[in-house]
Amino acid sequence: MPPLHIFQELGMAKEPQTPLEDELARQEQEAEVTEQAAEERLVEGELEGLIEEDAALEGEVGNPEADMLAAQVEELEQSLAEAKDQALRAAAEAQNVRRRAEQEAEKARKFALEKFVKELLPVVDSLEKALESMEDGASDVHREGVSMTLKMQLGVLNKFGVESVEPQGEPFDPQVHEAMAMVPNPELEPNTVMEVMQKGYLLNGRLVRPAMVVVSQKAN
Repeated sequence: MPPLHIFQELGMAKEPQTPLEDELARQEQEAEVTEQAAEERLVEGELEGLIEEDAALEGEVGNPEADMLAAQVEELEQSLAEAKDQALRAAAEAQNVRRRAEQEAEKARKFALEKFVKELLPVVDSLEKALESMEDGASDVHREGVSMTLKMQLGVLNKFGVESVEPQGEPFDPQVHEAMAMVPNPELEPNTVMEVMQKGYLLNGRLVRPAMVVVSQKAN
């Protein structure tokens, strides 16, 4: 007859167990524990036997089996060291690839608006020229409207990392300036920006448009 606990698991025994049934279940559980412990002792005994055999082989000088085993161990250790080295190299390369991808993504994010900014700059130039060309008798409302529009445009550009290049009085820098003319001027050091004909602009530190300038040169 199958043990009572099997019927309990199948839902076939619904009534409370009797003392005899409890004792039978306890004995069956103890038997299972004893059997498991015996199996564990058997495995431990086999493992101890292998360790003792290995130690005995190591103690025998010139034993072919011991020499073969030592050679295999050395080969496995070398293979393991090579595998670890390859894993470290692969991890380092993966990290470098991930870092480069993150840098490229950051660049793409920063400079995605470059084309749009280039198209918008002439509008800013026009507003600045319109404001400068207004005569003193111009309507205050008109002047204020143009000024507010220009201010809003510049605010939006600044929000997205755009800044102007206004090098008036600074040394000429071919990296960010474009010389439109060279004019002798005894009052200024040579290669000094005398006049800014058109502002330059940077987008997150990268040049979008160079400043068009007039540069001083040494007077004859």
